[in-house]
Amino acid sequence: MKAFKVISPGPMTTIQDLGRFSFMDRGVPPSGTLDSFSCRVANTLVGNGHNCAVLETTFMGPSLEALCDMDIALTGADSNLTVNGNKVEGWRSHSVKSGDVIRIASASSGCRGYLALTGGIDVPVVMGSRSTFVRARIGGIEGRALIKGDILGRGPGSLLKQPRILPQELIPKYTREITLRAIPGPQDRAFREEMTVFFSSVYEVSAQTDRMGCRLKGHAVRHDPGAPRSIVTEATVPGNIQVPEDGLPIILLVEQTTGGYTKIATVISTDISLLAQALPGHKAAFERVSVERAHELYRGQMRLISTVTGLFD
Repeated sequence: MKAFKVISPGPMTTIQDLGRFSFMDRGVPPSGTLDSFSCRVANTLVGNGHNCAVLETTFMGPSLEALCDMDIALTGADSNLTVNGNKVEGWRSHSVKSGDVIRIASASSGCRGYLALTGGIDVPVVMGSRSTFVRARIGGIEGRALIKGDILGRGPGSLLKQPRILPQELIPKYTREITLRAIPGPQDRAFREEMTVFFSSVYEVSAQTDRMGCRLKGHAVRHDPGAPRSIVTEATVPGNIQVPEDGLPIILLVEQTTGGYTKIATVISTDISLLAQALPGHKAAFERVSVERAHELYRGQMRLISTVTGLFD
């Protein structure tokens, strides 16, 4: 079923689900939504399963003409969402009719928004996922961001009998200063003299930030005397913090599979969503946590998502 016609696409709007995870050994990264919490909640608010494909917007979103009746929900960045010129709220469902025009303007806080619709966006599944990986032109619509004139379909799904509204206390607040919890390693032995300084420093998110990684500005991390500055290229995971030759950390995200720089620490998976909402100029500090604590935090986030889902069962 046809769902949307793209009137204007926004600067970087892609189709994403929770990602593809079985092909990293063949050089295909997971891709998927950078803020998985917002994606899951958006899908829940329109009655979808968590892994249905959504639109991920960056800074500002698209203008879309509805081609059928459906429910929509926008989560993530605090954007000015309008239907036929009338402002509507995020983090709740809205019923739209064929012919309605949905616009997502610039975000007042946060960076990335997630627009879910009844049944999810229907594009071919490529290697187990509908997610777009632009650099390899995989997934989504021809492996690219949206362009004017695109027609988006939707999968099967039932319209809601009543709106779904996320309680205010469960809506994340995005600030200009974030703390990212991280586990030392895997090459932390190359930074024994710098580890304390790294975890006590405040960095700035640079303009060199995309779905592949986030380069930071601030304290240049020095390798210990005699420690290797590079390693044999090895597998990476989202959250790895690479230290290149200039010492300015790069946090890897969802569109890389290998790297040859030493990695001082790894941001835990539950905090990738925080980084996804950071804009250039925002401040980032790191808090050292153990693997055990990271597991506790992950379980806590999954319990929160289960709580959200349970509100509408």
